[in-house]
Amino acid sequence: MNNILGIVFSNMHEQMMSDLTPHRCMGSIPIGGRYRLIDFALSSLVHSGIRDVGVIAKTNYQSLIDHLGNGREWDLGRKKGGLAIFPPFAHGQTGIYRGRIEAFHGIMDFIKSRGAKYIISADCDVIINTTFDEMFASHLDSGADITIMYKKMELKEKNAKDTFVLELGHNGKILDVLANPNLAGKQNVYLNIMIMSKSLLEHIVGNCYSRNLFNFERDVLQAGLGQYQINAFQYTGYVSRLSSLQSYYNANLALLDAKVRRDLFPRGLPVYTKIMDEAPVRYGLSAKVNNSLLADGCLIEGEVEGSVLFGGVTVGKGAKVKNSIVMQGAAIGENSSLDCVIADKDVVIRDGRVLAGFHTYPVYISKGSIV
Repeated sequence: MNNILGIVFSNMHEQMMSDLTPHRCMGSIPIGGRYRLIDFALSSLVHSGIRDVGVIAKTNYQSLIDHLGNGREWDLGRKKGGLAIFPPFAHGQTGIYRGRIEAFHGIMDFIKSRGAKYIISADCDVIINTTFDEMFASHLDSGADITIMYKKMELKEKNAKDTFVLELGHNGKILDVLANPNLAGKQNVYLNIMIMSKSLLEHIVGNCYSRNLFNFERDVLQAGLGQYQINAFQYTGYVSRLSSLQSYYNANLALLDAKVRRDLFPRGLPVYTKIMDEAPVRYGLSAKVNNSLLADGCLIEGEVEGSVLFGGVTVGKGAKVKNSIVMQGAAIGENSSLDCVIADKDVVIRDGRVLAGFHTYPVYISKGSIV
C-alpha cells in the first residue's frame, strides 16, 4: 500500500446539498456531532496504510483548510509525503475546473512527482469507514485497468440524480454504467471510489483533456467500457450516501442506533478528526436527555430527545429539542421548541419560538440566522 497515492475530491456532488454548501465545501459538512464528511475518506485511506494524500478543493474551502491543518490528526503531518491541499487550478478563462478530469489535469505535476504506482480516489458524499486492502488485492488479481467500488443498496427514483448504477457480468466485470437511471429498488450503486495505475491515469487525463472531455464518469467509465477493462468491487459494510438534505438528516439520526454506530465505528478503525478540546457537556438541574449525541462544549438546561448536537450548543431552560440536528455554536432560547429541524452553525433561536418540520421534510435554518 506504500505504492498508492490517495486523492480526495472535497467539492464533488455539492450541488445535491446546496442548502449546506453556500459557505462550505462538501467535505466540510458537519456530521454525527463531531466529524466532517472528509474525515471518513481520509481515515479510510490512513487505515489502509496510505500516507501520501492530496485533497482537491474548488470553492468555499476556507473551513476545509482550517479543519485539516497540516494533517496531524490523521498522521499525515509528515516531512515526506503526508497531506497536500490544492486550491482550484484555472482552466482557460473559466478560472475553475469543470470536472474530475480537469481537476486531475491541474495537479498532474504533483501526481507525477510522487513515487506511487497506483492511485485511489474518493469523494466526500459517502459515509464509509473501511480499508482498501481487499479492493486493491482484487484490482491486482483481476488484472483490471480500473476497479471501482459499489454497494448494493436501495435506490429511490427521487434520489437518483448524480447517481451511477452498474450492470455487472462475470467476475465483477462492468457491462454497462447507467447515469441517473429511472430505477428503484436494490441496485449496484457506484460509491465514487476507484483504483487505477498512475500511468493509466496520466494517459486518460492527457487523452481526454486534449479532446475537451472533462467528465470522468461519462467520458471514461461509460464511453471507455470497450477500451478498458473496468471491474467492480462490492463493499458489504455500512454505507450512507448523501444526495439531498433529507439524506443528510437521515444519516445523522441513523447514528442514534447503536448497531449503526458499531458498524460504522468498528473496533480498531476509529474515524480521525480535528479535536476541539472543549469542556465536557454541562447539564443543568432541569436537563433531560434521551437517545441523543452531544458533543463537548454543550450546555443543556432543557430537554433533548432523539437529536444530534454539535460542540458549543446551548439549550435554554424549558426548551425542547426533538428529532433535530443542531450545529456548532447554536443557541436555543428558553421555552423554545424544535422538532425535525436542522439548525446550521451559529443559529440563534430566541425565547419562546416554535419550529417544526416532519421526518420526511425537516426544516432547515441557514448558518448565522436569528429566529
